[in-house]
Amino acid sequence: MAQAVETRARLSAAFDLPLTAFEIVVIKVTGDMIQDRPLKEIGGKGLFTREIEEDLLAGKIDIAVHSMKDMPTVQPGGLLLDTYLPREDPRDAFVAPLMSALDQLTEGAVVGTSSLRRRAQLLHKRPDLQVVEFRGNVQTRLRKLADGVAECTFLAMAGLNRLGMENVPATPIDDTDMLPAVAQGAIGIERRAGDLDTEALLAAIHDTPTGQRLIAERAFLLTLDGSCETPIAGLATLDGDTLHLRGEVLRPDGSEVISGDRSGPIGDGGQMGVDLARELLSQAGPNFFDWHATKQG
Repeated sequence: MAQAVETRARLSAAFDLPLTAFEIVVIKVTGDMIQDRPLKEIGGKGLFTREIEEDLLAGKIDIAVHSMKDMPTVQPGGLLLDTYLPREDPRDAFVAPLMSALDQLTEGAVVGTSSLRRRAQLLHKRPDLQVVEFRGNVQTRLRKLADGVAECTFLAMAGLNRLGMENVPATPIDDTDMLPAVAQGAIGIERRAGDLDTEALLAAIHDTPTGQRLIAERAFLLTLDGSCETPIAGLATLDGDTLHLRGEVLRPDGSEVISGDRSGPIGDGGQMGVDLARELLSQAGPNFFDWHATKQG
């Protein structure tokens, strides 16, 4: 909801129109309604977008506002995803009432997260930790912490910032210590192909630097064939006319991580993402994804 509110505010400011000129339609999605099972068991990322995209295609809504880290890398026919708001802080946050850093956790401590990526990254650094499933919105996860279900959890800094939750005991984690999910912190706006009026409307609020970063990150994810069953992290940053891209892929148990980076002209971001993904796949070798083949079989 906070993302839709931000989108409406930016459209209102761009065209000097009242907020009431833009109606927010709340659509319940399966991914939010099923909280007791991991995403990989109930259909993956598409569970956060399917119902919204169906309404967009049916003309019930004009645009769809998405958290980009939840978006599949390929959109349904007839839809385009080419507008991005300025990116928020992409880092993860360590959230605990009595601690401020991962290294303060005692051996065998219980950690809550629903993210396969965070789980793998945590276990790679601290294989002694016990990781339990931790789904739900921010308030639900904080309540679980208060109830003693886990000693800490991890949230996206972007979500905390957008919700204005300065009172949450959260410490940002440097992206060199925990590389975030691809497109974390970014809001994307989807529209119908051929809807020229909406295209012109959205052009006024599109943030080009965010789009340039996401082209590289999502090309990296797409080439790796990323899904909710594959722990993948990636982050692109800009330095003048140069784009820097870092990425990694992990085994779910954290036993192995393959990482790399690329730098080059901003306009080459898409190809850099493809090249980095191919490099990591080559480093990983034919047996790295055996765990995935076993689950698929």
